[in-house]
Amino acid sequence: MKHIQVLAQRAFGSSARQLRNKVPEAQKLFQEDNGLPVHIKGGTADVVLYRATMALTLGGTCYSLYWLLFAAMPQRKA
Repeated sequence: MKHIQVLAQRAFGSSARQLRNKVPEAQKLFQEDNGLPVHIKGGTADVVLYRATMALTLGGTCYSLYWLLFAAMPQRKA
């Protein structure tokens, strides 16, 4: 039991590294009036993720519509 207490003290003690608060920097970036939509203000990675999401969404929608139309057609009996 003492071993667990020592680990807890090390993990949550004052000697743990201090994390820098990045929120003010992010607020400045996202509140800047540069004409960009908020979902791509983060840079190139955001643009790539946005475009990949849109491509997958459109592809999935087209694929679903194809199978919906396929299911709606009467089947030929051989």
